[in-house]
Amino acid sequence: MKVLVIGSGGREHAICWSISQNKSIEKLYCAPGNAGISEIAEIVDIKSENLTDLLYFAMDKKIDLTIVGPEKPLSLGVVDLFRKNGMLIFGPNQYCSQLESSKEFSKLFMKRNNIPTANFKSFTDFDSARKYLESNLLPVVVKADGLASGKGVKVCFSYDEAVEFLKFLMKDKIFSESGEKVVIEDFLEGEEASFFVFTDGKKILLLDSSQDHKRLLNNDLGPNTGGMGAYSPAPIVDLQTKENIVNEIIKPVFDGFKKDSINYTGILYIGLMIKDRKPKVVEFNCRFGDPEAQPLLYRLRSDAFELFYRTAKKDLKNYKLEWKNTYSVTVVLASKGYPSRPEIGGTISNLANFVEPGVKIFHAGTTLKDNAYHISGGRILGVTSQGKTLEDAIDLAYKAISQIDTSNLIYRTDIGSKGLLKNS
Repeated sequence: MKVLVIGSGGREHAICWSISQNKSIEKLYCAPGNAGISEIAEIVDIKSENLTDLLYFAMDKKIDLTIVGPEKPLSLGVVDLFRKNGMLIFGPNQYCSQLESSKEFSKLFMKRNNIPTANFKSFTDFDSARKYLESNLLPVVVKADGLASGKGVKVCFSYDEAVEFLKFLMKDKIFSESGEKVVIEDFLEGEEASFFVFTDGKKILLLDSSQDHKRLLNNDLGPNTGGMGAYSPAPIVDLQTKENIVNEIIKPVFDGFKKDSINYTGILYIGLMIKDRKPKVVEFNCRFGDPEAQPLLYRLRSDAFELFYRTAKKDLKNYKLEWKNTYSVTVVLASKGYPSRPEIGGTISNLANFVEPGVKIFHAGTTLKDNAYHISGGRILGVTSQGKTLEDAIDLAYKAISQIDTSNLIYRTDIGSKGLLKNS
């Protein structure tokens, strides 16, 4: 089997690592990849948004399966293009991907299908949005309608703060066309969790729970980021909460797909706000979360390649998910200045010789030059550990970090602490 993974982050490193355990894979490629991925796959110098070149490469190399990691190529229609040319690819098509690429599309889908979520209103005119804020209760959540790498959302606690963020989105266009339309939502109270399902369009496989940490600083302070860490399983998703998620969200979602003739295949990420075991949907994503993919795939006992391959082949009928009876934690190390102005070019001097049993480091923004790892992006590494208890996994992750040169990096020191409180 020849496999191509599209993407360059920690999520894609985790996917490459997990599927490489399958002995039927004779060749693994990743485009464009990163320095860590280069240790287990051949790096292909094609950007993930360059759909035509990716297709030509896959056809030339006779790729048996392409796995799409990030959201951008999905929103551009890479799945449609590959399928049109007879190539097997994992992920939802462009129409389905609007569940992530358009907040308005997603919210209207939820409204039609009575899926619990925050009340909302969308705007394409700055003055209309500003006027709406004048009569709205605070706090509110202001979102860019389009893709913004997890940074196009702000919880606003004052009118001035909300107007300022609206200006950034709609007038300053900090996220280009993604902010030309905005969605303003009521603020939801509770605790966030991430829930993922794999589906081949017929069968639905529920993954174990996980919890992301989106804010830059300890205690969930600071700006939103792509994610500063995650752990799995998440104690907040107990048996009753999971049952509520299935009955109140997952079943209505897939009933809605059927009613709207949406043939969704791949991964569906459901970002949740949970209060008193009652879940509401914050957002949908159409791919694995990053960093949630790292602890989830590190805990997966089942064959990961078979999971991706059979989902793409629409053949999940007899597939069973099995998990290790462990906890896993990922702590993200980011470049100084992230997320607004990440400082690139620095080195991580002692990473090449790192060894710690029970720990895997997944690379994101790294390049390898002169036998040294260089910082080339915002989020750099995902230090991922595994332990019998959540506390063991947390301790091991931070023990590993203490052995890494972090002089040019920043990270949170409280990843997983909410889970400890839930267990106590």
